[in-house]
Amino acid sequence: MIKMLETYAIIGAGPSGLAMARNFQKHNISYIGFESHSSVGGLWDIENKHSSVYKSAHLISSKKKTEFTEFPMKDEVADYPSHVELCSYFNDFADHFKLKEKFNFNCLVTKVEKNDDDTWVIQTDKEQYHLAGVVIANGNLSEPNIPTFKGSFSGEIIHSKEYKDPEIFKDKRVLVIGAGNSGCDIVVDAVHYSKFVDISVRRGYHFVPKYILGKPADTIGGMIKLPFKIKRFVDSKILSLFTGNPENFGFPKADHKLYESHPIVNSLILHYIGHGDIRVKKGIDYFEDNFVHFKDDTKVEYDLILLATGFKLHYPFIDKKYLNLHGYTPKLFMNIFPPTQNLFFIGLLEALGIGWQGRYEQGALIARAINAKNNQLDVYNKFLETQKNDLDLTGGIDYLKIDRMAYYVNKDVYMKKLEEFKESLFIENK
Repeated sequence: MIKMLETYAIIGAGPSGLAMARNFQKHNISYIGFESHSSVGGLWDIENKHSSVYKSAHLISSKKKTEFTEFPMKDEVADYPSHVELCSYFNDFADHFKLKEKFNFNCLVTKVEKNDDDTWVIQTDKEQYHLAGVVIANGNLSEPNIPTFKGSFSGEIIHSKEYKDPEIFKDKRVLVIGAGNSGCDIVVDAVHYSKFVDISVRRGYHFVPKYILGKPADTIGGMIKLPFKIKRFVDSKILSLFTGNPENFGFPKADHKLYESHPIVNSLILHYIGHGDIRVKKGIDYFEDNFVHFKDDTKVEYDLILLATGFKLHYPFIDKKYLNLHGYTPKLFMNIFPPTQNLFFIGLLEALGIGWQGRYEQGALIARAINAKNNQLDVYNKFLETQKNDLDLTGGIDYLKIDRMAYYVNKDVYMKKLEEFKESLFIENK
């Protein structure tokens, strides 16, 4: 066993892991990183076997609303960068700050166990380490959520994680199940290759175009701060001018208001539905041979079904008793701190417009908490007491009560709280 009792582990070298490494570096905290792939970038490296990106994948938020503040993306990078541009960006970020030097690549973490003194043992497929603490940064989009259906389908079924290239749709009758952002991207891909393509949806969605008046949609507005209910009303009216009513394209009426779930940032799907190239189908009733029976009593024969049904949180290397699970989701103070000491999460966070800088600021709070524990215990203990309080980070938004929305927060409320806690933990570096 390698003993490194002043050192903290970072599991994962995607955007969140790199954000944590940079903050440890800035705060003079010793760390060691573990990444199962050969390089940085996480899911944005399509060569990573855990990656969920596909050939046509791009950001659904604009680069200026997503990038790390201290390392802006280059001017020549597109407004909505591709996975290739993003993978290059993360490598440049890691090289610029010399973060790769402390990561072990091609190194799989197999077990994480807490000792009685609140230190941790990390077992990898190569070595065992005794460390001060652990930051889990391995993302939330690697373990496919596979629903069950009545009956059986005799054609091919794949999950969106397996999808990389639209050539798989060539000359096939295709059904995409699920209309999240990936599902809508993929069904648009299939238009150009398949005999025909349908999309099956159970609930309605709000659609946001990528551009409004020639500018990325998420960069419009914000100059005037409006009360949330008024802002939502105004935004809904603006969006209806640009995308129309999704019900007119065959989608069910949304069962939630704007911002209560992540909107679909894709207007191409509406374009192709309007041209008859994509058909919207109801939810699935059952499978029979090559046929799919839908809830509206129609049936269609398909060759290939693609499940765009999302992902589950996946931490196979650590006992669930450490995670404070509520359902499938860890309940964490500020989406970071479980009750278990010296264990932290970074990146288990979603909010409209929060970008990677939001994860970066999470890393800053973790680093300050560790410095406070090591240098001013009374400040740290006061912060621990604060963690006993339930915080409302929703900003009054009634998020959908589904697993994937369990870690959504209101960006403005969350970032304000992060700043408050960072200030309360400020320890002058020596």
